[in-house]
Amino acid sequence: MRLILPMPGNETLASDLATTGGWELGRLETRRFPDGESYVRILSDVADRPVDFVCTLARPDEGFLGLAFAADAARSLGATQVTLIAPYLAYMRQDRRFQPGEAVTSKTFARLVSSTFDRLVTVDPHLHRYPALSSLYGIAAVVLHAAPLLAAWIAAEVASPLVIGPDEESEQWVAAIAARIGAPYAVLRKIRHGDRNVEVAVPDLTQWRGRQPVLVDDIASSGHTLIDAARQLPLQGFPRPVCAVVHGIFAEQSYRNLLQVADRIVSTDSVRHESNAIRLAPLIAGTIDALGAADGDLVRHRRPPEPMDEVEGAGFDSFPASDPPPWTSGVSRPGE
Repeated sequence: MRLILPMPGNETLASDLATTGGWELGRLETRRFPDGESYVRILSDVADRPVDFVCTLARPDEGFLGLAFAADAARSLGATQVTLIAPYLAYMRQDRRFQPGEAVTSKTFARLVSSTFDRLVTVDPHLHRYPALSSLYGIAAVVLHAAPLLAAWIAAEVASPLVIGPDEESEQWVAAIAARIGAPYAVLRKIRHGDRNVEVAVPDLTQWRGRQPVLVDDIASSGHTLIDAARQLPLQGFPRPVCAVVHGIFAEQSYRNLLQVADRIVSTDSVRHESNAIRLAPLIAGTIDALGAADGDLVRHRRPPEPMDEVEGAGFDSFPASDPPPWTSGVSRPGE
């Protein structure tokens, strides 16, 4: 049976995933040593079974090292495969050097993940200049799409919707959502002057006056695009919009600011947030279940399980004060 292991902060999604798939939910112990280093202990048996770590990678700098330690521990303890389920995949937007000397962090981060896991499962990564995750990642990478889930939510919760996308690049995605629920759609024109400076132009939408505008986006981070669009829509006689996003990062005060101009804000649970209203567990569980029967050569095992060494066998209490290890002072040496 698969073992689902949640990294800190991912317990709710992991529990939902385990329940949906009928798998075991495992346990980890993590803490910080006084010097700031990470302690990781797997409290569940991982030997001879596939292990899936659930860890959204929003704000990855805070937790990626602990995730790598846990994955490495699972492999050394005998897991048959180690998969990362990261509904939100970080470091995808720095996909080229915009200024001389910049680090192309999307490539570096992909190498780190690929060296740690056998497979990656993610939802709607920000593929802009990369045609596919295989352009970056050296492991099998499964990309899932949340557009049908957003469409289903809109159909169930919003009467007479007008689906609106953030920019021209989103038109195909927005058109598919609108077509799925039989609604009209429009797209905005977005001019980005920097990571915090975005200008939004709203076209003339008066032909659809009387409908409820629904702003849809894949990622809401700074929220500037959604906030600017939400402020402009009432100027054309529309009510305050509903906002539906796949990945609700909502940095700093963006969520509070958006609440002031939006009627309602919802997101998938790819990133834990109070706006979560759309479950990803059924989508992820169905995919993992299907892949499990056909993994074959998709899983790349970097090394076999490690035998227990002398230190592990002796245990933490193997060096009592009366019997110090030989690298300390005051130890008798042979012949002395």
